[in-house]
Amino acid sequence: MLVKKNSLAHTLVQWTSDTEQCVELAQSPTADRATVLTCLKLRDSIETAVRDGRIRVPQP
Repeated sequence: MLVKKNSLAHTLVQWTSDTEQCVELAQSPTADRATVLTCLKLRDSIETAVRDGRIRVPQP
């Protein structure tokens, strides 16, 4: 997957493989994955990467 932070509040995630890798998305009862608000493990991983400096957040 590709991740881009446009600001602290805005994160862009582009899946490059099947979303079944995320248990929350895989267990979603709908076929429309866009209606799932978040994947908590993914969000936590992204936030950790931001804190560690592995994902940069542009400064205003």
